[in-house]
Amino acid sequence: MKVLVVEDELPIRDFIGMNLTRAGYQCEYAQNGMEGANMIEKNHYDLILLDIMLPFIDGYELMQYIEPQHIPTIFISAKGTVEDRVKGLRMGADDYLVKPFSMDELLARVESVLRRYHQSMNTIQVLDITIDVQQRSVIQNHQKVELTHMEYELLMFLIQNKNIALYRDVLYQKVWKDDRDQTRTLDLHIQRLRKKLNWHEHIKTVYKIGYMLEVPV
Repeated sequence: MKVLVVEDELPIRDFIGMNLTRAGYQCEYAQNGMEGANMIEKNHYDLILLDIMLPFIDGYELMQYIEPQHIPTIFISAKGTVEDRVKGLRMGADDYLVKPFSMDELLARVESVLRRYHQSMNTIQVLDITIDVQQRSVIQNHQKVELTHMEYELLMFLIQNKNIALYRDVLYQKVWKDDRDQTRTLDLHIQRLRKKLNWHEHIKTVYKIGYMLEVPV
């Protein structure tokens, strides 16, 4: 499990990272909101631990960027009033932990959030399709849609980043795990997905950027 810790105080960041690493998590770090946003754009994370009072972009602003991507997120903050906690949860955070906290409590909350997230992700409903994540099956109009391995992976990545314009080269690298410029392969898979799902109106071509899955909010 890959965790991003967005925290500007070095002692707290190191303390969290050391203990999460001991517990078996892979940690990466951002010391301000701008750095955190850049890392989220370029990498996949299973969980984000997010401070609120950050330089450049605060945690609330960064949460607005994270929430549409459905990455499990826990606020960790010294702002501990009821109003602060309610605001954080209403913005889409999965939990809110007030500093100072014990590492046992943080680990328990991390485990709980990840457990709830994976349970909720067993079935995904998007537009007119239902996806069984464990079976890797896609159902549309009560019929199974036959997708290849890479078509399925591409579909899932588009869903995870719905309503976000994705650069063609970044999209290819993320889905195919390949740094070579093979975006023609991506284009062909996009065409097949559009045809198989009849999603010509939903998988948009974004001029000079790439593609976006448009889903009504």
